[in-house]
Amino acid sequence: MIQLTPRAANQVRTMRVEAGAADRSLRLFIETGGCSGLQYGMSFDTAKQEDAAFESEGVPIVVDPKSLEHLRGTTVDFDDGLQGKGFEIRNPNAHSTCGCGKSFN
Repeated sequence: MIQLTPRAANQVRTMRVEAGAADRSLRLFIETGGCSGLQYGMSFDTAKQEDAAFESEGVPIVVDPKSLEHLRGTTVDFDDGLQGKGFEIRNPNAHSTCGCGKSFN
């Protein structure tokens, strides 16, 4: 299961409308790269047959099976405070993360 905080869900809803993707799900995925070997990615997409589908705070979420291995139990927050604007991924499966918070191993 993947959870969005209310702040993250509000930001995703706003971004979906601005992107003209109101009928699409939030796709969370893992790809090779970043400072620590793997990095997080987010996009708006339609669900594929093999995807795991969730809903959190009213936002539909899809994750491919390989990424789900790394993302199970993850919480996504959104911080728009003084330290900068952006999504924060809290992943209990990450052994370590880099300073930017966008990559892990």
